[in-house]
Amino acid sequence: MARLAAGRKEADMNAFLFTTKLDLTYLLGRKAKNAEELRTLIAEVPAMSVYYHTHHFLYQHNYLSPEPPNDFAFWATNVLNDDALGEQLASIDIIQFVSIDEIRARFLEILDGHNSSAERVVEAPRGEEFHFMSCQTFAFPTSYSASSLREFREQLERVSVNSLYFHMFDARLRLKAGMNDFSLWFQDNGYPSLAEAVRKLDPYTYTLEGLRRAIIKLVESHDKN
Repeated sequence: MARLAAGRKEADMNAFLFTTKLDLTYLLGRKAKNAEELRTLIAEVPAMSVYYHTHHFLYQHNYLSPEPPNDFAFWATNVLNDDALGEQLASIDIIQFVSIDEIRARFLEILDGHNSSAERVVEAPRGEEFHFMSCQTFAFPTSYSASSLREFREQLERVSVNSLYFHMFDARLRLKAGMNDFSLWFQDNGYPSLAEAVRKLDPYTYTLEGLRRAIIKLVESHDKN
């Protein structure tokens, strides 16, 4: 947890310690050549593989908004040339889910429906199969901390997008409560309305820099009250 008790400081708030992250990505050695095999492997691969294929675009293309679709949708559309399946897979609203298992189940539901009604099995050209990848996240403490809203705003300006991603995206699935680390800290330190405002942000509709500015704006508005 990035939220640690470090003694009472300004405004009687526990210190928020900003954490950053490093992701190690690797191939699983498993690949799918059609939608049926895609379904089978999505059901079997580790949870972090599903996480990688639904989130890495957000991290790697953090200046694009709206973000590109998940890898499964991209492959179905651009390799299998199945626009209908691609649209269904791309329509999954990740923010509605609080666990990887829920996200996985939604993909399986869509693929089950598609595969049961498909007139024929479309296979990817040789060399264009879907290769499953996964990742391992390593979290590291930073030198940035905050003990008041003012300090939080100042430090959020300075931390890397890796840190922002860790506290806003990774946290939702780590905490499994539709919550992020920032909202949890605001809530625990007597700012429930700010906690709720940040929680209600849909981080998937922003670039990472845009998300940073949106959070800072909310903090500024509450700090004046």
